[in-house]
Amino acid sequence: MSDLLARSSAHWSEAGRAGMEAFYTLATEDYRHLALARDWPALFEAAQARVGDRSLRLLDVACGSGKFPDALVRHGGLAEAAIRPVETALLDPSAFSIAEARAALRAPFRPAAEFETTLQDFAPPPEGYDIVWATHALYAIPRAELGPALERFRAAIAPGGLGLIAHSAEAGHYIAFHRRYLDAFGPTGAQPYVSAETIADTLREAGAKVAVQMVAYDSVAGADASGAVEGYLQRCVFDDRASLAEMADAAPLSGYLAGCRRPDGWRFAQRVWVMTVTG
Repeated sequence: MSDLLARSSAHWSEAGRAGMEAFYTLATEDYRHLALARDWPALFEAAQARVGDRSLRLLDVACGSGKFPDALVRHGGLAEAAIRPVETALLDPSAFSIAEARAALRAPFRPAAEFETTLQDFAPPPEGYDIVWATHALYAIPRAELGPALERFRAAIAPGGLGLIAHSAEAGHYIAFHRRYLDAFGPTGAQPYVSAETIADTLREAGAKVAVQMVAYDSVAGADASGAVEGYLQRCVFDDRASLAEMADAAPLSGYLAGCRRPDGWRFAQRVWVMTVTG
């Protein structure tokens, strides 16, 4: 297990719950924007029409805390879609995350299976899944393992199904902040997060068809929300050793954070690619 994946897994635990909750003070908006970015009921209804009378099978890769399915119900209109219950398989290397995601599922999603593993070690069932998604989920995959992980992602898609990956582009906060954080605090030789551009290139090189939709928005916090911002930024890099004040004083991260600060608070520019994967 890479150092980044080990730190990520440690944060996705009961001991890391406070940090997780601080992170979601801002990051819950990521999933609301994704839920509003496209016509999800139409996507699910088209998938339901393809499979007929049986329930859809869905695989949630690196399911985290189940924020995306919840956002689709709350903001994306999926509760009103003309579909059968969605049999939802949860995949994550953290048992804590699987339990959190399972508890968050509500109609039309229904828990069906659990896989406590990384994507690159996952053995998809022969029947596959009608929808496979990974939403802000693939950052910690070691670069050398990205190709095999995406092969497993594609292998999990049933014939006629589709994959969906929502991930920060190079210009988005999650990638830009992490790379500057490593420049400021190290450790030397640490792997930066993989970007959406790299994921799309890797998929295309392997023969997949990838359509990209850009979703642009800002994650916002008020001027008096320094505690929430500190927790959010620490969780963005799975490292709570540096305080917000220390981050704001360490080049080149200091310049980046200065650009995110406004008189009325904080704005972190998100540039997210929603990739639809077929073939």
